[in-house]
Amino acid sequence: MIDYRRLRVALLGAGSVGSQVAALLLKHGDELADRAGAALDLVGIAVRDVDAPRDTDLPRELLTTDADALIVGADIVIELMGGIEPARTRILQALNSGADVVTGNKALLASHGSELFDAADQVGASVYYEAAAAGAIPIIRPLRDSLAGDRVQRIMGIVNGTTNYILDRMDREGSGFAEVLADAQALGYAEADPTSDVEGYDAAQKAAILASLAFHTAVPLEAVHREGITAIDKTTMDAARHAGYVIKLLAVCERLTGETDVSPTGEAISVRVYPALVPREHPLASVHGANNAVFVQAEAAGDLMFYGAGAGGVQTASAVLGDVVSAARRHIAGGVGVGESTRANLPAAPIGHVTTRYQISLDVDDRPGVLATVAGILSEGRVSIATVEQTILPADPAGADADTAGRARIIIGTHTAREQDLSDTVDRLGASGVVRRVVSVLRVEGD
Repeated sequence: MIDYRRLRVALLGAGSVGSQVAALLLKHGDELADRAGAALDLVGIAVRDVDAPRDTDLPRELLTTDADALIVGADIVIELMGGIEPARTRILQALNSGADVVTGNKALLASHGSELFDAADQVGASVYYEAAAAGAIPIIRPLRDSLAGDRVQRIMGIVNGTTNYILDRMDREGSGFAEVLADAQALGYAEADPTSDVEGYDAAQKAAILASLAFHTAVPLEAVHREGITAIDKTTMDAARHAGYVIKLLAVCERLTGETDVSPTGEAISVRVYPALVPREHPLASVHGANNAVFVQAEAAGDLMFYGAGAGGVQTASAVLGDVVSAARRHIAGGVGVGESTRANLPAAPIGHVTTRYQISLDVDDRPGVLATVAGILSEGRVSIATVEQTILPADPAGADADTAGRARIIIGTHTAREQDLSDTVDRLGASGVVRRVVSVLRVEGD
């Protein structure tokens, strides 16, 4: 038995991920010591209530409500409490005491990451956060380290398992949104209040983290354009399927060039989250269930894809423990921690600067001249039509929509257009008098 140097590890939080981290640390301590070059002593687990029921049996003597005492003297602090406070205060406390920090707290990093990284730099410590962006998928290290010598051009990611589960079932089974959401809640994929997932907040936090790494620029959460999936219905799904697409909630992080009105250097970035049409032959289209995937396009490395479980206690614990081993190795090797590279300072362009293709679904009056009017409005708005499909809407026999009779659904696919031009044109369509309802506007990504 090698007599390793011993490092004190403090764990804050014993939820689904925290309890798994503790259990694996205790179970595989000898193996982790061999990999890290140091014994990892779990000295305590800070919880709100030591008597609360937990999914994993943990030694009661390790549980404490005194997080302050636990942090003092720790070499590595694992924060898995979630939320902004008191997690932010605890992490700053740990860094100021000289400890390295491992966290999976995406909300905190997206809103206060710069503050935490600056605090770590001041004392020569490090913040590790592989578990913050895509669960068990190793994406933070590849972006921060492996691709540090390359220029990342674009990231497209399915980074929220709940929405992917919902959209995947709607696509493959023809089920409705409300029905699948209820199933997701019953299975534990969605919270009782699913707003963070279905409205895109969770994905937006992860997009900010990924973009900051990929473009070496601090990306504030408010710079991320966000849309959710609650407007996606069976009709929209059917139209996407018919056109050869699948709908996915995507986090898109993109390097833009020629944006002279945004940046004097002509270079900017776009970070956005929205439901998008993905061609069925694209790798992201085959990501099913609650899985996640991140597709990276780099100048020299080309196309790279990272796929796997985006959530789950034991899966996410794998990413956390990888960071713990990295932190332990740094302690053994000595030296200051590696800071975050955010010196590029690229400005974030508003969503209006993005160019892509679109699918526009309209309910219109079924009478001569309507299509010509719609086409004219699109042409005036510098939006070029690629495809048009029209179907007559059947009358509603239940009388729920008495105006259905004499109406048609027009689905228009466009060539590449500027988002601002498209948005202005859609507004004019809605006010045209021939369009009863703008059913949906979806971007096409990955073609």
